[in-house]
Amino acid sequence: QVQLVESGGGLVQAGGSLRLSCAVSGTGSIFSINPLGWYRQAPGKQRDLVAVITSGGGTNYAEDVKGRFTISRDSAKNTVYLQMNSLKPEDTAVYYCNGNRAFRAYWGQGTQVTVSA
Repeated sequence: QVQLVESGGGLVQAGGSLRLSCAVSGTGSIFSINPLGWYRQAPGKQRDLVAVITSGGGTNYAEDVKGRFTISRDSAKNTVYLQMNSLKPEDTAVYYCNGNRAFRAYWGQGTQVTVSA
């Protein structure tokens, strides 16, 4: 059973940085989960894609985070990261890790990111 566990959220001032981590377990290789990504959901809003990384290393970002956020992975640690720089109050949300394998989607429990003005 694939499990995704996020960490690294918290409270930060606008302009600051955070790095989120998503530890992947229940699979022999992180490359078997394709793609891996981060979504976020603000109160009263839908869950939106933030960034994804494919098994081949390709990445894609939401327009409003391009140039500020970077998704990466460490296959030795079975972990995917989201480096978030130049954070804005509108980045405040619960951030979820997502992975897909064998036509099934897996989600983590989410980690709260709060950016104060």
